[in-house]
Amino acid sequence: MTSAAAESDVLRICRDLIRIDTSNYGPGVEGPGEREAAEYVVGQLQEVGLEPELFESEKGRANVVVRIPGEDSERGALVVHGHLDVVPAEAADWTHDPFAADLADGCVWGRGAIDMKDMDAMILATVRDFARRSVKPSRDLVVAFFADEEAGGVLGSHWAVDNRPELFDGATEAISEVGGYSVTVPAASGGDQRAYLLQTAEKGIRWLRLTAHGRAGHGSVPNDENAIVRLAQAITRIDAHVWPRQYIASVRALLDGLSTTTGITYADDDNAALLSTIGGARGFVEGTLANTSNVTMLAAGYKQNVIPQTASVNVDCRFLPGHEDELMGVIEELAGEHVTVETLHRDIALDAPFETDLVERMKSALRAEDPGCEVLPYCLSGGTDNKALKELGITGYGFAPLRLPADLDFAPMFHGIDERVPVESLEFGQRVLARFLTDC
Repeated sequence: MTSAAAESDVLRICRDLIRIDTSNYGPGVEGPGEREAAEYVVGQLQEVGLEPELFESEKGRANVVVRIPGEDSERGALVVHGHLDVVPAEAADWTHDPFAADLADGCVWGRGAIDMKDMDAMILATVRDFARRSVKPSRDLVVAFFADEEAGGVLGSHWAVDNRPELFDGATEAISEVGGYSVTVPAASGGDQRAYLLQTAEKGIRWLRLTAHGRAGHGSVPNDENAIVRLAQAITRIDAHVWPRQYIASVRALLDGLSTTTGITYADDDNAALLSTIGGARGFVEGTLANTSNVTMLAAGYKQNVIPQTASVNVDCRFLPGHEDELMGVIEELAGEHVTVETLHRDIALDAPFETDLVERMKSALRAEDPGCEVLPYCLSGGTDNKALKELGITGYGFAPLRLPADLDFAPMFHGIDERVPVESLEFGQRVLARFLTDC
């Protein structure tokens, strides 16, 4: 299914990509290396005879797409995609320089090692290997590397979907990040069981700005219409609100599967014992038990002795599939009469079926490399570029396969410090991906 050259390639490419600082600082700021990373990808593809297209949404915000013909071009094409940008990292906080791609303790260290230059490297190594050996995938592949995912994909996947939809003509399904990684749980029959979490759903996004309005005045004069106080009261109400648990199908299937495997029962209002078995992935799962709202940024005032007329806060809200209106209604009520609610960025929730032929082929690829493993669906509390592709009717899954050591606290490394991926996991993922794309 793959070759020794591809396994060697995946490590080299992952390290090369990490060394290109593609930090995304948000709207209006050109990332330092997105164009450079895109040009690197183009070079890797051209080296084996492929003809990718590089295009920019804005200066420096570069995307790369190449279509690879398959054995059966009449079938719907599969989009295999990654993003090249990463969140920023402060080197002083890290054990190893986040942009040095050091090899230590059997891992590649660096920003993007798991989010998601590991998968980018798996994709590149696999399609390069296919091209060198004249291997055709079972159907057409649309291989894409997007900019700007870490800021909502406005200048990446969304721009490509809105402005270059023809690149995805005929595509029906897609795979990308944050799914297909393993957790090791205690088996009811004794010993341990490895289970791979295959992402079938994503929460939707509403990034909000709440602005409190009041009466400006001198700091020495009592003021019962202080905008900062009104904002603080709104923040307190939002923080104190307990979002009710609501179990969508993918979450229920995950918990039921874990319960069967471990023999640990759970109740809708008490699943702590069951979730304790999945280590760092627990946070991802807990984030999908309800809608969520987290305060992330504050702005108020401009001088010590001036009471400002307005004060604002940014709130990161995530809603379960089918629950967006409910979330917005609650936020507007909690904000109160003197606070306006503005949406800065919105993106849809996703919910794809688990019982499909594509998923069965993912399972087969995993079990070929890890016999006896289990594969369970789960919902992602964050979001991926699959949201943009859904606008074209493309059904997306998270499938970046990694067999992980039981003691590696994997999920908390997303956007965290000391991000790293085991070399063995990277090579495993490339082998699984090659199997899957041969038979997808």
